[in-house]
Amino acid sequence: MLERLRASGRNPSLPSNLKEKGRGVEAKEKGVEVKEGEDDDDMFDLLIIGGGATGAGVAVDAASRGLKVALVERDDFSSGTSSKSTKLVHGGVRYLQKAVFELDLQQYNLVREALHERKIFLQTAPYLSAMLPIMLPIYKYWQVPYYLAGCKLYDILAGKENMESSYVMSKGKALEAFPMLKGKGLVGAVVYYDGQHNDSRMNVALVMTAVKHGATVANYVEVTELCKDPTTGKLVGAKVRDTLPTSNKKRGNEKEFEVRARGVVNATGPFADSILTLDNPTHAPIVQPSSGVHITLPGYYSPRTMGLLDPATSDGRVIFFLPWQGNTIAGTTDSPSKVEREPRASEEDIRWLLEEVRSYLASDIKVRRGDVLSAWSGLRPLVRDPSSAEGKGTAGLVRSHLTHLSPSGLLTIAGGKWTTYRKMAEETVDEAVRVFGLERKVKTKGCVTDNVRLVGSDGWSRNMFIGLIQTYGLETDVARHLSDNYGDRAWTVCSLAEPTGETWPLHGKRLVPQYPFIDAEVTYAIKHEYAQTATDVLARRTRLSFLNTRAALDALPTVIAIMSKELGWSKKEERRQIRETIRYLVGSMGLQLRGYGGEEKEGKQEEEKRMKEVEREVVRRAWEVRREREPESASVVWGYLSGGLFALGSLFTPSFWRSSLSSSSPSSSLSASYSPQQQQNEIRLHGRARFQPSEISALRHAFSEHADSETHRVSSKEIVRIVKGPEMKGYGYGEVTEGDLEYVLEEMRMSRENSVQEQGGGVDFEEFIEICGNLKDVGVTPSTVLSKERKRIPVEKSGGGV
Repeated sequence: MLERLRASGRNPSLPSNLKEKGRGVEAKEKGVEVKEGEDDDDMFDLLIIGGGATGAGVAVDAASRGLKVALVERDDFSSGTSSKSTKLVHGGVRYLQKAVFELDLQQYNLVREALHERKIFLQTAPYLSAMLPIMLPIYKYWQVPYYLAGCKLYDILAGKENMESSYVMSKGKALEAFPMLKGKGLVGAVVYYDGQHNDSRMNVALVMTAVKHGATVANYVEVTELCKDPTTGKLVGAKVRDTLPTSNKKRGNEKEFEVRARGVVNATGPFADSILTLDNPTHAPIVQPSSGVHITLPGYYSPRTMGLLDPATSDGRVIFFLPWQGNTIAGTTDSPSKVEREPRASEEDIRWLLEEVRSYLASDIKVRRGDVLSAWSGLRPLVRDPSSAEGKGTAGLVRSHLTHLSPSGLLTIAGGKWTTYRKMAEETVDEAVRVFGLERKVKTKGCVTDNVRLVGSDGWSRNMFIGLIQTYGLETDVARHLSDNYGDRAWTVCSLAEPTGETWPLHGKRLVPQYPFIDAEVTYAIKHEYAQTATDVLARRTRLSFLNTRAALDALPTVIAIMSKELGWSKKEERRQIRETIRYLVGSMGLQLRGYGGEEKEGKQEEEKRMKEVEREVVRRAWEVRREREPESASVVWGYLSGGLFALGSLFTPSFWRSSLSSSSPSSSLSASYSPQQQQNEIRLHGRARFQPSEISALRHAFSEHADSETHRVSSKEIVRIVKGPEMKGYGYGEVTEGDLEYVLEEMRMSRENSVQEQGGGVDFEEFIEICGNLKDVGVTPSTVLSKERKRIPVEKSGGGV
């Protein structure tokens, strides 16, 4: 991806006629006609700055229209506001309340637009989003008709796109649905429906969908300067800098380069003014950031399928109390803030949220500070309106959006919220096509994203997790997690999973015991989702740092070991990654390092001291993980020797050799006692999965031996020969026939729009695995370890009878 960006800037001096042709409206005014074929092949139609929800949405919209798109992000995709939301896909019941009482048409239109977009949101990424009932507890009888009328109006505004109708609950039903709720004084509840999603996973899906449609994307690429044509003063691209260390060899050695584009879009959220300053140092700010703090609590604080809205907190703000990913999140605050790359949740805001939670939970539930598993602050990019917002704080601002075109041609999209990202992108690209003269480049009639399903959606169903269990031998909660976070890409994740070495589950080594994240997700994030740092994985590819910072810290050594192997990190880079991740967990996610540094003490120096102690411990554990995963690697031994004598001594402990043997063997402990055929029989008799532990590795090796070196595919006609080859002996494919293969391919053709035989270059590894699994289901009769001959029971021992 970076090479494509660099290629666009290798000829920065554009012909003057091309410069005029690229200016769209101005070129037309000057009578310059843009002819097809005269464009520079390396020049992008649009350069999008910002890889959050807005920027990724713009990239999907533009790429799906046929435009040549580049997207650069200074940090990681969704590293800012887009990963720190309330996780709701909603119209905004509080905005509707303001619209009615303040007779505000703008707020009313915002709610209507958001409700329309809510429906499209849930359809385009069904595996990442779902509807969620939200309860409004009522403690005064007169509030029943008041809140019910408001929720019914909310339903009416949604029209045919409404999810489910709101309804009233009696006190008994409310306590049954939400047993943690305070019962004293409760008279009932009103329940309405909104949507919920996994925000950063949604952002990654948007980025990958843009790539699927031809976009070029790169994270950790910062815009340092906007390039202008010296004769017209119009933008023709930007100078960018790769911010990752040179130790990452896969990104190349050229750190600074130019990216040329016919149009530049500023979609940097709360940082929009910083890009506007690069364009014009005297510009008037258009964004007023607001800080929203959330905390994560254990799952027992709320039911798994019901959220709660407190419409009237002690200071008039609104907070949500929502189940999410097995835990509970509470938020949000709403207060003015300065723009920071890593905003920090203040202790005052955390305590305020805990007090509000305590006020509506049952008295026998002790709400403790120690129950806060993580705490984060996100910056909302509210649109500044000095005439109306001055002196009213941020709560009076509307979460609407605006597009702004500067004299140089910088197109800025600011404001908005997650729910309306698609509409914002549509308006931005419409404007870009007009002002940059891209009409001839567009291959569709307007926006098509209301029908573009995001990557992972096409082959997904709510029961897909069952197939994952049956094929790979996963634990149920792991399979559900993979299905609900990766969609049909979960099959690819599972193909990267290593055997557990246990009788069950067969695949899926957890990063930490209490959460369903597995090590294969780390490898997948690196290979397929542009993960470059350990923080990328823990915070935004998985959500472990948001769910539980302590668990994220425990998982860090494993993540470092896997990423170091995949990306070729040096020991110095490993230590830097560990240090930066710990700083992120402490500074941005609310990790408290008690227990690592002795007694609790105040002060920055003591915190730094504890962080260094934790860093040393993580380094030690990372080496230990690598030793278990790669016992034959000389570099691991050297890492241990450089770590100290404690490591040298541990090399000779019996536990080390036991772990080495178990980790080096591709199969489970059964393989130590049985031959391949005996193991096959045992699995056939008792197993729940299609494949035994060592079988995936054998299939991968056989596939790579026969795959085309360029396409990495094999012909479907070769599959029977592959599975009956010597490397697959003992795995139960000996009786497979060409007829079995034909039957399997026909079934797959009927269940998909395109047959695997129609993909142009044979089948890839994931399809190969699926075919092999189906062959075992239809073409192999399970064998048994029992004797085929039925043994007779002597009559005298049978208890009589016949």
